[in-house]
Amino acid sequence: MASYSMGDLKKGLKIEIDGIPFKIVEYQHVKPGKGPAFVRIKIKSFIDGKVLEKTFHAGDKCEAPNLEDKKMQYLYDDGENCQFMDTETYEQVAISDEDVGEAKKWMLDGMMVNVLFHNGKAIGVEVPQVVELKIVETAPNFKGDTQGSNKKPATLETGAVVQIPFHVLEGEVIRVDTVRGEYIEKANK
Repeated sequence: MASYSMGDLKKGLKIEIDGIPFKIVEYQHVKPGKGPAFVRIKIKSFIDGKVLEKTFHAGDKCEAPNLEDKKMQYLYDDGENCQFMDTETYEQVAISDEDVGEAKKWMLDGMMVNVLFHNGKAIGVEVPQVVELKIVETAPNFKGDTQGSNKKPATLETGAVVQIPFHVLEGEVIRVDTVRGEYIEKANK
């Protein structure tokens, strides 16, 4: 396994500390007036999403995590776990609702997603940044409501709720940014 020293660290790098995989989200090289330089980083855990602050000095080392991304198909939610299938090997993997996290509100049965594995164990799910979903419930359109920046809530077929413009109606398919949880536009269908 690759090993990283203080000089190798940078924003976006994936590292492993005490058996837990992290991603560096903030990086700062500090050169004080007295004493040796050091690196202060903020790292986000792939396991529980917690952000920690850590300081690296010359000679400190950390490992590269054994992470693997696999494209898998979301099958269904059995109440406790979400079931995914590798479309090449037909191997199925169950991931707890807690580990799936926020991604769950954007997933439809049959959707292709990225499943992140650490040392062979599934630890997270990443949905595409833009998904197309059908509106199953929203307030009706009223005359004069088409102008301005006013928005109304809409429930999507996955159960997620987003704010949409008044001219968008129930039954229409829209494009949604899953990172920000916002309406982008009507889908061309």
